[in-house]
Amino acid sequence: MHTGIKIAADLLKQSEAIFIGAGAGMGVDSGLPDFRGPEGFWKAYPMFRQSGFRFEDMANPRWFATDPRQAWGFYGHRLNLYRKTIPHAGFDMLLKWANRALHGLFVFTSNVDGQFQKAGFSPDRILECHGSIHHLQCSEGCPGIWGASGIELEIDPLTIRAVGQMPLCPDCGAVARPNILMFGDVGWQPDRTLQQQSNLDKWLAERDGLQSMVIECGAGKAIPTVRWKCEQFDGRLIRINPRDHEVLEGQIGLPMSAEEALRQIDAAMN
Repeated sequence: MHTGIKIAADLLKQSEAIFIGAGAGMGVDSGLPDFRGPEGFWKAYPMFRQSGFRFEDMANPRWFATDPRQAWGFYGHRLNLYRKTIPHAGFDMLLKWANRALHGLFVFTSNVDGQFQKAGFSPDRILECHGSIHHLQCSEGCPGIWGASGIELEIDPLTIRAVGQMPLCPDCGAVARPNILMFGDVGWQPDRTLQQQSNLDKWLAERDGLQSMVIECGAGKAIPTVRWKCEQFDGRLIRINPRDHEVLEGQIGLPMSAEEALRQIDAAMN
Protein backbone atom coordinates (compact mmCIF):
# COMPACT_ATOMS: atom_id res chain seq x y z
CA MET A 1 0.00 0.00 0.00
CA HIS A 2 2.90 2.34 0.80
CA THR A 3 4.27 1.73 -2.71
CA GLY A 4 0.87 2.54 -4.23
CA ILE A 5 0.70 5.81 -2.29
CA LYS A 6 4.20 6.79 -3.46
CA ILE A 7 3.45 5.98 -7.11
CA ALA A 8 0.16 7.89 -6.96
CA ALA A 9 1.89 10.92 -5.46
CA ASP A 10 4.64 10.92 -8.11
CA LEU A 11 2.12 10.62 -10.94
CA LEU A 12 -0.07 13.40 -9.58
CA LYS A 13 2.92 15.74 -9.38
CA GLN A 14 3.37 15.30 -13.13
CA SER A 15 -0.32 15.33 -14.08
CA GLU A 16 -1.64 18.13 -16.29
CA ALA A 17 -5.33 17.18 -15.97
CA ILE A 18 -7.18 15.31 -13.21
CA PHE A 19 -10.45 13.44 -13.69
CA ILE A 20 -12.24 12.65 -10.41
CA GLY A 21 -14.88 9.95 -10.10
CA ALA A 22 -16.82 9.86 -6.85
CA GLY A 23 -19.40 7.45 -5.47
CA ALA A 24 -21.20 7.23 -2.15
CA GLY A 25 -18.02 6.24 -0.33
CA MET A 26 -16.64 9.74 -0.89
CA GLY A 27 -19.14 11.16 1.62
CA VAL A 28 -18.77 8.53 4.35
CA ASP A 29 -15.76 10.30 5.90
CA SER A 30 -17.89 13.45 6.16
CA GLY A 31 -20.36 11.48 8.27
CA LEU A 32 -22.89 10.67 5.55
CA PRO A 33 -24.56 7.22 5.73
CA ASP A 34 -23.48 4.28 3.60
CA PHE A 35 -26.54 2.65 2.00
CA ARG A 36 -24.55 -0.43 0.93
CA GLY A 37 -27.01 -3.33 1.07
CA PRO A 38 -30.26 -3.49 3.08
CA GLU A 39 -28.41 -3.49 6.41
CA GLY A 40 -26.59 -0.28 5.54
CA PHE A 41 -29.86 1.40 4.61
CA TRP A 42 -31.71 0.15 7.71
CA LYS A 43 -28.88 1.33 9.93
CA ALA A 44 -29.49 4.86 8.62
CA TYR A 45 -33.30 4.47 8.54
CA PRO A 46 -34.29 1.80 11.11
CA MET A 47 -37.97 2.70 10.80
CA PHE A 48 -38.04 1.01 7.37
CA ARG A 49 -36.65 -2.32 8.61
CA GLN A 50 -40.03 -3.66 9.79
CA SER A 51 -41.69 -2.87 6.45
CA GLY A 52 -38.73 -4.37 4.60
CA PHE A 53 -38.32 -1.28 2.41
CA ARG A 54 -34.83 -1.00 0.96
CA PHE A 55 -33.11 2.05 -0.52
CA GLU A 56 -34.26 1.17 -4.03
CA ASP A 57 -37.86 0.90 -2.76
CA MET A 58 -37.82 4.38 -1.20
CA ALA A 59 -35.80 6.06 -3.97
CA ASN A 60 -38.71 5.60 -6.35
CA PRO A 61 -40.83 8.34 -7.98
CA ARG A 62 -44.08 6.45 -7.33
CA TRP A 63 -44.13 7.79 -3.76
CA PHE A 64 -44.69 11.34 -5.01
CA ALA A 65 -47.94 10.15 -6.57
CA THR A 66 -49.13 7.71 -3.89
CA ASP A 67 -47.77 9.19 -0.65
CA PRO A 68 -45.97 12.51 -1.17
CA ARG A 69 -45.46 13.07 2.58
CA GLN A 70 -43.52 9.82 2.78
CA ALA A 71 -41.61 10.77 -0.38
CA TRP A 72 -40.63 14.17 0.97
CA GLY A 73 -39.97 12.71 4.39
CA PHE A 74 -37.25 10.54 2.87
CA TYR A 75 -35.81 13.14 0.51
CA GLY A 76 -36.37 16.06 2.88
CA HIS A 77 -34.45 14.28 5.63
CA ARG A 78 -31.56 13.75 3.23
CA LEU A 79 -31.72 17.37 2.01
CA ASN A 80 -31.51 18.62 5.58
CA LEU A 81 -28.64 16.22 6.32
CA TYR A 82 -26.61 17.24 3.27
CA ARG A 83 -27.09 20.91 4.06
CA LYS A 84 -25.62 20.39 7.54
CA THR A 85 -22.72 18.18 6.44
CA ILE A 86 -19.21 19.67 6.15
CA PRO A 87 -17.07 18.11 3.38
CA HIS A 88 -14.01 16.30 4.75
CA ALA A 89 -10.43 17.46 4.21
CA GLY A 90 -9.94 15.22 1.18
CA PHE A 91 -12.00 17.62 -0.93
CA ASP A 92 -9.55 20.42 -0.18
CA MET A 93 -6.62 18.24 -1.19
CA LEU A 94 -8.19 17.42 -4.54
CA LEU A 95 -8.74 21.13 -5.17
CA LYS A 96 -5.15 21.91 -4.24
CA TRP A 97 -3.80 19.30 -6.68
CA ALA A 98 -6.09 20.58 -9.43
CA ASN A 99 -4.80 24.12 -8.97
CA ARG A 100 -1.29 22.81 -9.69
CA ALA A 101 -2.38 21.01 -12.87
CA LEU A 102 -2.26 22.88 -16.18
CA HIS A 103 -5.83 21.95 -17.15
CA GLY A 104 -7.31 21.57 -13.67
CA LEU A 105 -9.92 18.94 -12.91
CA PHE A 106 -13.38 17.65 -13.75
CA VAL A 107 -15.63 15.74 -11.34
CA PHE A 108 -17.97 12.92 -12.38
CA THR A 109 -20.15 11.82 -9.47
CA SER A 110 -23.20 9.67 -8.84
CA ASN A 111 -23.77 11.52 -5.56
CA VAL A 112 -26.73 13.88 -5.35
CA ASP A 113 -25.56 15.61 -2.15
CA GLY A 114 -23.86 18.70 -3.62
CA GLN A 115 -20.76 18.22 -1.45
CA PHE A 116 -18.32 19.11 -4.23
CA GLN A 117 -20.02 22.48 -4.80
CA LYS A 118 -20.07 23.05 -1.04
CA ALA A 119 -16.33 22.31 -0.89
CA GLY A 120 -15.63 25.05 -3.44
CA PHE A 121 -15.44 23.14 -6.73
CA SER A 122 -16.66 25.10 -9.76
CA PRO A 123 -20.18 24.01 -10.81
CA ASP A 124 -18.94 24.15 -14.42
CA ARG A 125 -16.49 21.33 -13.65
CA ILE A 126 -18.97 18.87 -12.10
CA LEU A 127 -21.21 16.28 -13.74
CA GLU A 128 -23.87 14.78 -11.43
CA CYS A 129 -24.99 11.77 -13.46
CA HIS A 130 -27.95 11.05 -11.15
CA GLY A 131 -28.98 14.70 -10.69
CA SER A 132 -29.03 16.76 -7.50
CA ILE A 133 -31.22 16.95 -4.41
CA HIS A 134 -30.58 20.71 -4.38
CA HIS A 135 -32.67 21.14 -7.55
CA LEU A 136 -36.38 20.44 -8.08
CA GLN A 137 -38.80 19.58 -10.87
CA CYS A 138 -42.55 19.03 -11.17
CA SER A 139 -43.76 15.54 -10.24
CA GLU A 140 -46.50 15.82 -12.87
CA GLY A 141 -44.22 16.58 -15.82
CA CYS A 142 -44.21 20.38 -16.19
CA PRO A 143 -40.93 21.37 -17.89
CA GLY A 144 -38.30 23.22 -15.93
CA ILE A 145 -35.74 22.72 -13.16
CA TRP A 146 -35.28 25.15 -10.28
CA GLY A 147 -33.13 25.43 -7.17
CA ALA A 148 -34.20 24.17 -3.75
CA SER A 149 -32.54 27.08 -1.96
CA GLY A 150 -34.99 28.54 0.55
CA ILE A 151 -37.05 25.34 0.74
CA GLU A 152 -37.33 24.26 4.38
CA LEU A 153 -38.84 20.89 5.27
CA GLU A 154 -39.91 19.71 8.70
CA ILE A 155 -39.55 15.94 9.06
CA ASP A 156 -41.00 13.71 11.78
CA PRO A 157 -37.88 11.82 12.97
CA LEU A 158 -39.86 8.76 14.07
CA THR A 159 -41.77 8.16 10.86
CA ILE A 160 -39.61 10.06 8.34
CA ARG A 161 -42.70 11.80 6.99
CA ALA A 162 -42.93 15.44 5.96
CA VAL A 163 -44.87 17.73 8.26
CA GLY A 164 -46.41 20.97 6.98
CA GLN A 165 -45.89 22.56 3.58
CA MET A 166 -44.19 20.57 0.83
CA PRO A 167 -42.49 22.09 -2.25
CA LEU A 168 -44.89 22.78 -5.10
CA CYS A 169 -44.49 23.29 -8.83
CA PRO A 170 -44.70 27.05 -9.58
CA ASP A 171 -46.56 26.37 -12.84
CA CYS A 172 -49.29 23.87 -11.95
CA GLY A 173 -49.23 23.68 -8.12
CA ALA A 174 -48.54 19.93 -8.05
CA VAL A 175 -46.07 18.54 -5.54
CA ALA A 176 -42.49 19.08 -6.67
CA ARG A 177 -39.83 16.39 -6.50
CA PRO A 178 -36.01 16.40 -6.46
CA ASN A 179 -34.33 16.51 -9.86
CA ILE A 180 -32.82 13.09 -9.13
CA LEU A 181 -32.77 10.01 -11.35
CA MET A 182 -34.56 7.47 -9.17
CA PHE A 183 -35.16 3.76 -9.70
CA GLY A 184 -37.70 3.06 -12.45
CA ASP A 185 -37.79 6.78 -13.21
CA VAL A 186 -39.26 7.77 -16.58
CA GLY A 187 -40.13 11.31 -15.46
CA TRP A 188 -36.66 12.59 -14.58
CA GLN A 189 -35.75 15.74 -16.47
CA PRO A 190 -32.10 15.42 -17.61
CA ASP A 191 -31.58 18.94 -19.01
CA ARG A 192 -29.28 20.11 -16.22
CA THR A 193 -27.17 16.94 -16.36
CA LEU A 194 -27.00 17.12 -20.16
CA GLN A 195 -25.54 20.62 -19.87
CA GLN A 196 -22.98 19.23 -17.43
CA GLN A 197 -22.16 16.51 -19.97
CA SER A 198 -21.58 19.23 -22.57
CA ASN A 199 -19.15 20.92 -20.15
CA LEU A 200 -17.32 17.62 -19.69
CA ASP A 201 -17.09 17.02 -23.44
CA LYS A 202 -15.53 20.47 -23.87
CA TRP A 203 -13.05 19.87 -21.03
CA LEU A 204 -12.05 16.51 -22.50
CA ALA A 205 -11.48 18.02 -25.96
CA GLU A 206 -9.35 20.83 -24.54
CA ARG A 207 -7.13 18.53 -22.47
CA ASP A 208 -6.52 16.13 -25.36
CA GLY A 209 -2.85 15.16 -25.44
CA LEU A 210 -2.11 16.27 -21.88
CA GLN A 211 -0.81 13.88 -19.21
CA SER A 212 -3.92 12.91 -17.26
CA MET A 213 -4.79 11.09 -14.05
CA VAL A 214 -8.01 9.50 -12.81
CA ILE A 215 -8.82 9.45 -9.09
CA GLU A 216 -11.83 7.27 -8.23
CA CYS A 217 -13.13 7.58 -4.68
CA GLY A 218 -15.69 5.29 -3.04
CA ALA A 219 -17.43 4.03 -6.18
CA GLY A 220 -19.14 0.68 -5.64
CA LYS A 221 -20.07 -2.21 -7.90
CA ALA A 222 -23.84 -2.33 -7.21
CA ILE A 223 -24.45 0.65 -9.52
CA PRO A 224 -21.09 0.83 -11.32
CA THR A 225 -21.67 3.98 -13.40
CA VAL A 226 -18.73 5.86 -11.87
CA ARG A 227 -16.38 2.86 -12.08
CA TRP A 228 -17.19 2.37 -15.77
CA LYS A 229 -16.64 6.04 -16.52
CA CYS A 230 -13.27 6.06 -14.78
CA GLU A 231 -12.15 2.87 -16.53
CA GLN A 232 -13.00 4.41 -19.92
CA PHE A 233 -10.90 7.52 -19.27
CA ASP A 234 -7.50 7.41 -20.99
CA GLY A 235 -5.37 8.18 -17.94
CA ARG A 236 -3.68 6.24 -15.16
CA LEU A 237 -6.31 5.15 -12.61
CA ILE A 238 -6.05 5.47 -8.82
CA ARG A 239 -8.97 3.51 -7.33
CA ILE A 240 -9.63 4.29 -3.66
CA ASN A 241 -12.09 1.91 -2.03
CA PRO A 242 -11.87 0.00 1.28
CA ARG A 243 -13.65 -3.02 -0.25
CA ASP A 244 -13.81 -2.97 -4.05
CA HIS A 245 -10.30 -1.73 -4.89
CA GLU A 246 -9.37 -4.28 -7.58
CA VAL A 247 -7.75 -2.81 -10.72
CA LEU A 248 -6.16 -4.01 -13.93
CA GLU A 249 -2.40 -4.36 -14.16
CA GLY A 250 -0.68 -1.00 -14.31
CA GLN A 251 -3.39 0.81 -12.33
CA ILE A 252 -3.31 1.60 -8.61
CA GLY A 253 -5.80 0.15 -6.11
CA LEU A 254 -5.80 1.49 -2.55
CA PRO A 255 -7.91 -0.42 0.05
CA MET A 256 -8.59 2.70 2.12
CA SER A 257 -11.26 5.26 2.86
CA ALA A 258 -11.28 8.33 0.61
CA GLU A 259 -10.07 10.87 3.17
CA GLU A 260 -7.28 8.66 4.55
CA ALA A 261 -5.94 7.79 1.09
CA LEU A 262 -6.04 11.41 -0.08
CA ARG A 263 -4.27 12.54 3.11
CA GLN A 264 -1.50 9.98 2.64
CA ILE A 265 -1.05 10.84 -1.03
CA ASP A 266 -0.90 14.54 -0.15
CA ALA A 267 1.73 13.86 2.54
CA ALA A 268 3.80 11.85 0.04
CA MET A 269 3.56 14.68 -2.52
CA ASN A 270 4.91 17.12 0.06
